Amino acid sequence: MSFGTVLLLLAITAPAALLFGFGGAMAARARFAPLSWIGRAYIAVVRGVPDIAFFLFFVIALDQGIEFLRHKVKCPDWDAPVRQGNDFVVCDIAKMPLSSSDQWIHEVYGFSLAVITFAIVFGAFAANVLFGAMRAVPRAQIETAEAYGMTHRQAFWRILVPQMWTYALPGLSNLWMVLIKATPLLFLLGVEDIVYWARELGGSKTARFTDYPHGDWRMWYFFGLLVFYLLFTKVSEVVLERISRRLSHGQATLAGEAQRKAA
Repeated sequence: MSFGTVLLLLAITAPAALLFGFGGAMAARARFAPLSWIGRAYIAVVRGVPDIAFFLFFVIALDQGIEFLRHKVKCPDWDAPVRQGNDFVVCDIAKMPLSSSDQWIHEVYGFSLAVITFAIVFGAFAANVLFGAMRAVPRAQIETAEAYGMTHRQAFWRILVPQMWTYALPGLSNLWMVLIKATPLLFLLGVEDIVYWARELGGSKTARFTDYPHGDWRMWYFFGLLVFYLLFTKVSEVVLERISRRLSHGQATLAGEAQRKAA
């Protein structure tokens, strides 16, 4: 189940981060100056904050923001301050999730916050990669398309976007590897992932498994995690290499030239 949690996180976060990245890259290269400033600020700020600090701060801020909005809607007669020293106090029916909710609701809510945070963080890195890839496409091709009567939007979607993936794939491949290695951060967000269960099952004294005493087996459980991540990254390398060869076919890049010479 915990392995499924990690795989599900990757399956959801990767396309979500790519969507954030594509939107951020489009905003950064926009002709409308305020929109370009927003896109560039998103890329610079999120990439400049350490991942762990952003994960811990943003998840708390997002959770409290949701509860604050629910508090204003559901408890309009509440007269006590929400901020009471270091405590954040809202009415019981505004808490997310409710204390009376089933355990699976708590787990889904925590997992959803983790997905949003992962998507925003890695979306900023993806935006930087895609922004550079868009600029790597020869400008002459865009000008030629516009000279043939294409609008700026048509040239963007039909000429620039299909070709930029060739330049973006190396950076996106590295980002995918980093995303795989970052999945243990779920443990910091309170999600019961493989790191959590490795510690619980391998520890000699845990809160959950007091009926089955044993020695400290955590080294072996974490060694199993090491093997899992190495195999996962190796499979990813093979798949990404095949995608790279396919995208490079017929392109005026070093990889494309190498394919033509080999043929």
